[in-house]
Formats: sequence, structure tokens, C-alpha cells
Amino acid sequence: MKTPDDLYIVHISIHGLIRGENLELGRDADTGGQCKYVVELVKALSEHENVGRVDLFTRLVSDPKVSPDYAQPVEDLGNNAYIRRILAGPKRYLRKESLWRYLDSFIDQALALFRESHRLPDVIHAHYADAGYVGSRLASLLGCPFIFTGHSLGRTKLESLLANKGDRAKVERSYNLPARIEAEELALDSAAMVCTSTHQEVKQQYSVYELYAPERMRVIPPGVDLSRFEPPNGDNIPAAVSAKIERFLDHPERPAILSIARADEKKNLSSLVHAYGQSKTLRDRANLVLVAGNRDTISSLNPGARKVWTELLQLIDDYDLYGCVSIPKHHEPNEIPAFYRYAAAKKGLFINPALNEPFGLTVIEAAASGLPVLATNDGGPRDILGNCHNGELIDPLDIPALTEKLERGVSDPDLWESWSQSGIDGVNRHYTWHGHVDRYLEEASSLLAEITQPHLITEKIRTSLPLADRIVFTGLEGQLLEEDPEAIRRLRELANRNQPNLGFGIASGRSLKMARDLIEKHGLPEPDIYITQLGAEIHYGKRQVLDLSWEKHLSHRWEPEAIMETLENIPGLKVQEEPGHQHRFKISYHFEKGVAPRRKEIQRLLRENGLRAKVILSQGKWLDVIPLRSGKGQAIRYVTMRWGIPADRVLFYARRGSDYEALSGQFLGVLGGDHALELKSTTSLPRVYLAEKPNFAGLVEGIEAYQFDGGIEVPESAEGLHPEEAEEQEAVLAPDMIAHSSDED
Repeated sequence: MKTPDDLYIVHISIHGLIRGENLELGRDADTGGQCKYVVELVKALSEHENVGRVDLFTRLVSDPKVSPDYAQPVEDLGNNAYIRRILAGPKRYLRKESLWRYLDSFIDQALALFRESHRLPDVIHAHYADAGYVGSRLASLLGCPFIFTGHSLGRTKLESLLANKGDRAKVERSYNLPARIEAEELALDSAAMVCTSTHQEVKQQYSVYELYAPERMRVIPPGVDLSRFEPPNGDNIPAAVSAKIERFLDHPERPAILSIARADEKKNLSSLVHAYGQSKTLRDRANLVLVAGNRDTISSLNPGARKVWTELLQLIDDYDLYGCVSIPKHHEPNEIPAFYRYAAAKKGLFINPALNEPFGLTVIEAAASGLPVLATNDGGPRDILGNCHNGELIDPLDIPALTEKLERGVSDPDLWESWSQSGIDGVNRHYTWHGHVDRYLEEASSLLAEITQPHLITEKIRTSLPLADRIVFTGLEGQLLEEDPEAIRRLRELANRNQPNLGFGIASGRSLKMARDLIEKHGLPEPDIYITQLGAEIHYGKRQVLDLSWEKHLSHRWEPEAIMETLENIPGLKVQEEPGHQHRFKISYHFEKGVAPRRKEIQRLLRENGLRAKVILSQGKWLDVIPLRSGKGQAIRYVTMRWGIPADRVLFYARRGSDYEALSGQFLGVLGGDHALELKSTTSLPRVYLAEKPNFAGLVEGIEAYQFDGGIEVPESAEGLHPEEAEEQEAVLAPDMIAHSSDED
């Protein structure tokens, strides 16, 4: 019996149309072998005794042009396996090249799902470049192992398209290849394991990437569902399937040369028709059956499929192949196994003439059905035929050689029988899902060994954020740290005792390195969030994962060069030269009081020059210019919204002027007993508790006052002044009080 301790594995496959049954394979270029592989892998993993739950995250699509199945948020696959659909971007169905701008939204929604389920995955496995970007970010944020399968790779596609004399700029734009390749590099850099189908993928495709690491590559051949794919036995070929094929044929008793593929140029179906059409022997002895997706009319297909079918129909007419070529218009996904059995019963062949074939599932399915195979000498077929010895490899562009092999395959009964039986035996030996899952979990075991009780998160190997329902933020002033070792010990015990519900964050003007050095030196709790450089950067967890979305957010109308040029000759301002004080989102100056203009005047000067920025003065000594969207308070609000932590469950320990912004909202505030003088007026704000004790002892006092490790209640002393008193206090709060301490906090 499975227990809650069993593994929780999340697979991510974002594009295409994915459902548990009756996959619409071949509907378009995005709904192919990858979709089928992922669904079957998820189902097979869920049957393993050590796996407690498997989720497949994909995109939710609510579009009248597609089945309503794809709009269901959750689909139960049985055995505690589920497809979970995430709405990211428009509800309509989009091709994969249009999804890139919505992937950060997909990440946020995935984090929300983990929060709802109150369980983090033990492994995240992403399929294709778009999911690779999402999976690598999620795994880094959550602190769990990441596995990547590229399926097909952008650099390989680019080389192939350019080899056909394509215009590089047009090709990159059409297929969004720069984004795809960058995502693949990111995934390869982040992956603890790269799962591939073939040795050729490792040596020839992944090796062209800058972050290629062969020691992390694992070749695990895909499986096939042997309950669906089996040899013909006389009564397992539905009459409806035979009728769909034979209505085109004058001599249906002849051997059938079968090809099943999308109507896509790279599937190279035209070369197959050329090879067949140029051979009188083949036209007289065998039929050609092309199952290339579903179509109502040629004109209603997407441009790529329309081009392929137009060419195929022209070739059929040119070679006058009427009566010996079958081109079924419609088929159901569950009829595919019967097509293989039909061809095997006719002593025919299966042929995969694709220009490149990284995967080769159809080759395995044909072998399991007892149908001999001719397949392209590329990728998956090399390994499959090497293991099964059930056919021959072909050069897909050498049409005379292809014709010769087709003629031999349908003319030699002894060879046919040998290939047929070898394929059946080889698939049972090398390509069952049971064997695939055993090998998969064996290879992943070393990654999983690093995690102790992952579902409870008792150690800070992983972040608490997806499960936390409250969080504490504090700064890192030197005095705080040096004089309070006992308070730091109590804070650390409190943080450890309340895992995973309590998160811990740093909000500082320091650099990330300076913050990390102080945390390690003084033994602070391991932060879940680092807000550094006065809100210029946000990092997560022990791995210090940079929040790229926040960077994009800050970049809006931020013009640092123009700001520095505007302030270059202002008297009393001198750029801080000390290491760690400057950042792309923070410009820091020494401020000479009495010589430099007042903060308000500097702010006005920037505004008059059309420069949107905040000017913050600290202790009359340091002046910083940051993006209008930046600041500690803004960063904390962003983080808590992204991770779904309510504002009234955020406790912020304030001591410096730069902390004022974070106290002016719904956060629970604590002022240390030794807080900066300019924060006196914040006692008029609601939800600000004035601690008697200084340093970290004040923070611990505040946590206890708010009962922050329990039911959370606002103490009477932190309920704020009467509204009339608060208004009077606010009237005397000077804007120059809004300050920060760039070198200490």
C-alpha cells in the first residue's frame, strides 16, 4: 500500500493538446510523440510501488476550436496520477512559438498549486525547451532535483533549416529560436540529470550546447504499452480500420507498406511516394498506406500540413498511383494499433523516412506489432534497430536505395518472418514501460538520496515558501548582529520549530555577498528570501535563485546613465566608490549636508528631466537613487503576492528610514527599542509594535507580542493611534524622513 512518504513526481509538458485518452496525435506540429510519451510515462510511474503521486502540468486551453477536455483543470488518470492544467496567457490554443511570454505566469500558477496541495515535489521533470525554462526555475525555487528531456533541440533545428538555404533572421523569428536555445541552455545548466532516448542525442545533438555535460546524460529508451500493441491474431483488426484503408485499393490482399506520421515536411513523406512510384515492382506487388493526421479538407489544414498534402496528392497523380495508395482522411487515436496489425497481417512493412528522428516511438510500436521496419538512419531508430534487429536503416534522401530495400522487404518471406519475430522479442526485452520506469527511478535515486523527509521539509535544503503561511523580514545592521548572539539563537530555534509554516527573509541595502557573509558568520536562520541592494535584487533560498520577473519589473523606464549624467555636477554629491555599493538598479552617492540640495530638490530635478526614480536620503550622509518600482516595501509586497502570503501575515522588523515604506501598509511592523530617530512618527501607523528591547531581541519580542508562531493577534499597543491623532502626527512627518542606510542595512 502506498503511503504519504512515497515519491511525488511532477512532469511538465506545456504545449500541444494533452489528455489522458484518445490523444489527437498528428493534429498539428505540437501534438506528436512527445505528448504521448509523457502521458504514458506518467501513467507507468504511478503504478510503481515507490511512487505515491504523479502530476503532469500542462497548459489549460478553453477554445471552441478544440475539445472541452483541454479546459478541465484536473483530469484523473488513476493510481493517484493527474493532469493538472494551468491557465497562462490567453485561453485560446496557441502554437508553442507564441507561448514564451506567458511562461513566467505559468511558474506563478504552478507555485500556487503546490501551496494548495501543501506538498512539494521530490522531482521535477520538464519536457522540451518551454517546459525546461519553467521546470528549471521551479526546481531552483523549490530546491528539488530537476530532470530535463529536450525531445528536439533548437540548435539542431536551426542547422537543419539553414542547410535548406533558409534566411537566418526569418527562421529565428518564425520559430522563436533564440528564446528556445537560451531556455535549453538554462535547462542544461540546471538539470541534475538529462534523460535522452538515444546515444546519438547525447553525442551529436546535446554536444553542440555550451553547457553540455555528458556526465549528467542518461540514455533511457522509451517504453511501449504492450497491452495495446501486439501482433495480429485473426480477430484484433476492426473491420472499420480495414474499410478505411481498403476503400482506396484495387488489390487489398497485397502487402501494405505503412507510414504513420504528421503531415510535416521534416517527416519526408514525399521521398517515400517517390520511391514507391518509381518502382513497377512495388506498384504491382504492394500497396502504400499513408496515415498522416486527420483532415476534412486540404484547405482547412494549417499552412505546413496543407503544403505537404498538396505535394503528396500531386505525386500520386504524377505517378498515377490511384488504386494502390491509401490515404485515410480520418482515424481515431485508439485505432492506431490496428493500423500496425493490419500491415503485419498483410506481411507488409512499416517505414519511417523522417529527415531526423530523435525519438522513434512509431518504430517501437511497429516492432511490438510484429511489423518489420525500415527507418531513417538517425537518432532513435539506430538504437531501436540495433537492439531489436527487426529491419534496416535507410538514408531518407537516397530514393533508389530506399526503393531497393522496400522491394526486398516485401519479396523475401524468410527475411520478413525473421524481422517480425526479432521485433517482438526485442521490444519485450528492451522497451517495456515497466523496464523504463525501473531504470528511470534507479538513475534518479542518487538525486533523491539528498532529500530527507521532503514532504515535511524539516531542513533548509529546500525552501519553505510554497508551504509557508507567514513570513518574518529583518535587516542586517552590524550592531544588530554583533550584540545579540542569544537573540539570534532564539530566532533560529523559533524558525526551525515552525517549519514549514514560517518563512524567513532578509531586506537589506547590502549586496547579496555581504548579506550571505553576515548570515553565515552570525548563524542566522537560512533565509528563504533575500531582498538586497535596497530592493534592486530578489533571490530565493540556499541556491540564491534570482527572480528574473522582478528584474523585468524594475527595468520599466529606468535610465541609470541619464540619472548619473543629470546629477554629475551637483555640489555635495559624490558617487560612492566602495565595492558593493553600486548596482544596476541602485545609484549611491555620499551626501554632504548643507552643500548638496535637499532630497526633495534632487527628486524634483530628476522629475523635471523626465526621469522616473526614487531619491532616498539616509542619516543625512548617503543618498540613493532607485527605480520608481523599487524599494524594500515594494519588493516585499511583490514577493508576498507572488507566493500567496497574506499581507497581515508578514512581520517586518524596522530600524532604519528606508523601512518606512514597508510599515505604511497592512504588514505587521515591529520597531526595535533602538530604532532610528526618524522613525518615531511611524508609531502613529496601525500594526506597528514598539519593542522595548534593542537589536534582534526586539525582533523576538515583536514575534512573541504578535503571537506570530501561533494564531497571530495584533497587540493593543500596536493598534495605532486614534484617527485624529494619527492625522496630526502624519502632518509633521517630513518627506526627508524617508531614508535608508545603504552601508549598514
